[in-house]
Amino acid sequence: ESVDAVISRTATLSAAAIAACPTLKVVSKHGVGVSNIDVAAASQRGIPVYVTPGANAQSVAEMTLGLMFAAARRIAWMDAELRAGRWSRAQDGLELSGRTLGLLGFGQVGQRVARVALALGMQVVAFDPAFDPACAPGPGAVAGVRMLGSVDELLPLSDVLSLHLPLNARTRHLLDAGRIAQLPRGALLVNTARGEVVDEAALIDALRSGHLAAAGLDTMAEEPLPAGHALAALDNVVLTPHVGGSTPAALAAMAGMAAANVLGWLQGSPADPSHCVNPEVLR
Repeated sequence: ESVDAVISRTATLSAAAIAACPTLKVVSKHGVGVSNIDVAAASQRGIPVYVTPGANAQSVAEMTLGLMFAAARRIAWMDAELRAGRWSRAQDGLELSGRTLGLLGFGQVGQRVARVALALGMQVVAFDPAFDPACAPGPGAVAGVRMLGSVDELLPLSDVLSLHLPLNARTRHLLDAGRIAQLPRGALLVNTARGEVVDEAALIDALRSGHLAAAGLDTMAEEPLPAGHALAALDNVVLTPHVGGSTPAALAAMAGMAAANVLGWLQGSPADPSHCVNPEVLR
C-alpha cells in the first residue's frame, strides 16, 4: 500500500521504515521533538520533516509552573502524608518571589514561563544560543529578562533552573554532574523538555545529598519510568508522566497543525519554512 505522508507522535520512524516506503513525500511530527524520527534518512530522500512549534507551548508552560510550585512547597509530599493519616506540615518551602529563575532554552515555552515568573517577583535570566529577539511573540515578551552568554554563566545564578531545550547530540547530558554542581546549594530543577538532557545518575546524587533541594520532572531518561526507579523513591521529587503538552487544547492544536503541514506540502502550498527541521530539502 502506498503512503504519501506520515504524522508521527511517539512511534519511531527509523531509516529502515523510511526506506521501506518509496512513495513517502512528507513527514510531520505531532509535537516539536524529532528524536524519534531519522531526519537524516528523510533528508537523503528529499523528504521534509515538519513540526508543530508553539501549538502546545501554553500547556507546557503551565505544567512547568505547576511543577515549580509543587517542588518549591513540597505539595506532593504533604498530600501523600495527609492521605497516609499524618499531619506533616512542611515549613521549609521556598518562597519564589525574590529568587532567580534560570531558563535554559528561551523559545515559546520559556518566554511564557518568564512572564509569569516576573509577575511573581522573580528575577529571570536565560541562555539560548538560538534565541532570536525578532521571533519573540508579541511586544515586550522578554522585557525584564536578562539574556546571558553561556550555560556556565547561567547556572550559578539559578535558584530555580527550568529546562526548555530540544534533545540532540549537543544537549544530551548537557546538565552533567559538573554543571549540576554549579547550581546554588538548595536549588530547584524543573524539566519539561527531555529527560536525556540531564545526567540522571548525577541528578539523583544531587537530590540525595541536598545540593538540590527538589526537582519537578515531567520527563525522564527512560519512559515509562521503570518500577523501583531511584527517582520514585525520593520524597523531594515531583514526577508526572510526560504530559506537559497533552491537554485536550494542546493536542487538538498540534493535530491541526500537523495535518496542515502535510496537506500544505501535498497540495503545493507548503507550511511556514520555520516549521521544517530540514529546510535544505525545500530549496
